Amino acid sequence: MKVFELSKLEQFTSLSLSKDSDITGVFCCDLLSIAMGKAPAGSAWVTVMANVNTLAVASLTDVACIILAEGVTFDNTLIEKAKEEGIAVLKTDLPIFEAALLINNLL
Repeated sequence: MKVFELSKLEQFTSLSLSKDSDITGVFCCDLLSIAMGKAPAGSAWVTVMANVNTLAVASLTDVACIILAEGVTFDNTLIEKAKEEGIAVLKTDLPIFEAALLINNLL
């Protein structure tokens, strides 16, 4: 599944779309130091951590996209930074588990 396809589902809202990467799996983690070492490249990273360090970890790990769950969002400054860095970011009101399960079932 492509990030763009996921962004078109009613449960998700796109904040930043970059290259249309393939999503190859799902990764859930809110501890950035763990995510930095364990987030698989190509995964949809589902988290509630919405800060500049989230973008840094996404860039280091080459995840396909960040999914901000539970109604969490980036402020405008972070959205612009994500666009500048080419990091795809979507948000959802779904809890982390439900968002991850939905994405996993679509793969």
